[in-house]
Amino acid sequence: MTLASRLAVVAIASLFATGTAFAQTAAPAAKTDAATTADKKAPKEHSAESLECSKQADAKGLHGKERKKFRSECIKSAKAGGAAAPAPAADKK
Repeated sequence: MTLASRLAVVAIASLFATGTAFAQTAAPAAKTDAATTADKKAPKEHSAESLECSKQADAKGLHGKERKKFRSECIKSAKAGGAAAPAPAADKK
């Protein structure tokens, strides 16, 4: 094989490899564009009970599991028509 024919084979092989590489990278980019538009949804509006219970939890300085438990009990009691005060056990830190 001569030098010119070797160069021609390498050039053709490079073109095939490059075309495949570009085809593989373009497909995921299209999927991420579609995924980002699907992920853009309108934010949920929170109920008045939820907002009030969050304010109460902030005032008490609750975080983590204690905050979640307090808000859960507060929202349940508010929706049941009772006062927004939770059970006494949730007041402990």
